[in-house]
Amino acid sequence: MKDELTGPDMSQLTTVDATFLNAETGANHAHIAGLGIVDASSCPGGRLTPALVADLVRRRAHLAARPLRQRLVQVPLGLDHPYWEDDPGFAPERHISEIELPAPGTERQLADTVGRLHEQPLDRSRPLWEMVIVHGLEGGRTAVYVKVHHAAIDGVMAAETLAALLDLSPEPREVPDDDGTETRAPGAVQMLGTGLLKAALHPVRTAVSMARTAPHLDEIPGIASLPGIGVMSAFMHGALRRPELPPVPRPSAPPTSFNLPIGRRRAVACGELPLDAVKEIRGALGGSVNDVVMALCATALRQWLDKRGELEDGPLVAGVPVSLRRDGGSGEGANQVSVMTAPLAVHVADPARRYAAVRADMDAVKRRFVASSGSWLHEISAMVPAPLAGAVVRFALQAAPSFSLRPINLIVSNVPGPQFPLYLCGARLLAYHPISVITDVSGGLNITVFSYDGKLDVGVVACRDLVPEPSEVIDHLVDALDELLALSRETAAAPT
Repeated sequence: MKDELTGPDMSQLTTVDATFLNAETGANHAHIAGLGIVDASSCPGGRLTPALVADLVRRRAHLAARPLRQRLVQVPLGLDHPYWEDDPGFAPERHISEIELPAPGTERQLADTVGRLHEQPLDRSRPLWEMVIVHGLEGGRTAVYVKVHHAAIDGVMAAETLAALLDLSPEPREVPDDDGTETRAPGAVQMLGTGLLKAALHPVRTAVSMARTAPHLDEIPGIASLPGIGVMSAFMHGALRRPELPPVPRPSAPPTSFNLPIGRRRAVACGELPLDAVKEIRGALGGSVNDVVMALCATALRQWLDKRGELEDGPLVAGVPVSLRRDGGSGEGANQVSVMTAPLAVHVADPARRYAAVRADMDAVKRRFVASSGSWLHEISAMVPAPLAGAVVRFALQAAPSFSLRPINLIVSNVPGPQFPLYLCGARLLAYHPISVITDVSGGLNITVFSYDGKLDVGVVACRDLVPEPSEVIDHLVDALDELLALSRETAAAPT
């Protein structure tokens, strides 16, 4: 059953899209961002300006579709999820600003500035994005902070939006003209009628979602660790005569100092790791680039926890976002994403055994995820009627810390990107650091990695009250890479 009962020219938020809107509180924001570092010397006048970028966005907004020029339209009485429509007053200039770092323009100054920018919610009365050009970064570089609401975009759509704005050379490419097609939300009467129809059908929808979700309860963060859930899921698979699924580890997320209620302030740190070194580790120790990234995070977090006397005798639990898009299709809604829960073997002291444990755990959860639908997030979101969804989601966010419910400890995400240089208005993109989301439920720490042009660009965002110096995590990731490199070279040199 689809989320939309609308025509092809109308675009409504799915239940998952709407959840990202409903989840926002004073401390929990649901926007994602990227921090690009560019060499603006080849721009006209040697400076990347808001006017220059606004002109680019105006000419290419139709290539990126929703995130750049569409705004929200609320349904009367909140009876249904909002719709998207093209903003008739769309003006890119309103979304782009510039600031200057005080001398000397250090990386720390930039990180503090980005942390403050990331604390601010987006204006829902216009398209849900903004860009800030940050001048004065040491080395003559310029930073570009771009923020988009998660209700409008997921990781795949973010990559598509970047591709629309960036070029393969300093010379901008020719792009097709806008065909003039506009998206308009339905009128108030039609929205109310559709909302009432959905309300009448909602009990049926809920029953269908419950039936679809029951066999996959052991994939859902938090629920998976409850006693008897594994047996119940296995029973449901047997009753439905479905193929037996591979078992997965079901650890409980232990308490940490970054799994407390988050505050309004954000702290950000960025770093980079050489992709060649990561591939060398993968070649010597086996696994995938993602396995290496997870092992690096396990080692870095082990060091961070050990320094604070918080290291326990079990793993952390990481939420790992996974795209559900098939064959590059856009599918329904902005967010075609689910989450795998994976043990992170911070408790294993020996580097070789820790790497092996991470590989084995990731293999188990991936095989299970591939064999199942991966749609539990969509189905659970669909069980709550639209008029109640906002209150239910916000209550869950507030109640989880009060009852010490920790479905996961943190989010760890690895996003593959292009391995060649890209250009923005003629300025070469030197690095692109993802700056993601933290919440009371997912934890006050998020590590996201984006591979670009021979590097892994790392972005760490945290609640400043819980993790005031996320740059420590970057330092520990560098140490972890050195440790695994040494291990991989010893392994490669050992006689067979």
